[in-house]
Amino acid sequence: MRFWAPWSVDAVVAAVVVGFYLIGLGDGTVSPFNAMLWLGILAALAVVVGGSLGLRLAGKRGLATALALVLAVPAALSGLFFLVLIVSHPRWN
Repeated sequence: MRFWAPWSVDAVVAAVVVGFYLIGLGDGTVSPFNAMLWLGILAALAVVVGGSLGLRLAGKRGLATALALVLAVPAALSGLFFLVLIVSHPRWN
């Protein structure tokens, strides 16, 4: 459970980013100008999601969990922030 919870968050983040990438390919916002940025982001996500799973399968559970937490902690904190914004209806003025 200590590995699968952050890895699941990583997988959801990767799915959302891939979804945005595919939508961007469809509507033309992913252009040759920013294609290398997108490929870098997708490669980093592949390293985190695939690398943490590979490390776990190789028996290095501590490293795998640490690598999964690299993306899961900021993603969870960002999600919590947006949840608070949605629930609390803050006044920004």
